[in-house]
Amino acid sequence: METDCNPMELPNNMGFEDDSDYRDFEGTDVKDMRLEAEAVVNDVLFAVSNMFVSKTLPCAEDVAYINVETRERNRYCLELTEAGLRVVAYDFDQTDDRLQTPYHETVYSLLDSLSPAYREVFGNALLQRLEALKKDSQS
Repeated sequence: METDCNPMELPNNMGFEDDSDYRDFEGTDVKDMRLEAEAVVNDVLFAVSNMFVSKTLPCAEDVAYINVETRERNRYCLELTEAGLRVVAYDFDQTDDRLQTPYHETVYSLLDSLSPAYREVFGNALLQRLEALKKDSQS
């Protein structure tokens, strides 16, 4: 997962004192996976039937769960961690510890492997954007 923050742009004095409770976090990349999950949902919602961050399963700094229904009407519960995304159940708000599915580095890769309709919708959207850019550059 990437961040939009360039550490070189941060001010030198972040307000951390040597005896601060926060000194152990200085210089680390602490993320809230719920925010990451919301960004994932917003990025590809147009290409699936339904997608939302689970309100039933617990989110933490290191894990969040996303429910997705593909255009083929298949339901999945996805786990988002630093390792990537993977299917953890074949229904909303569920986890199955017996399920051993691979991690995908991106939501695009995961959905591409699950849903031919996603692949088509996403490809068409990309093509439309490229055509619009081409039209803009010609005018």
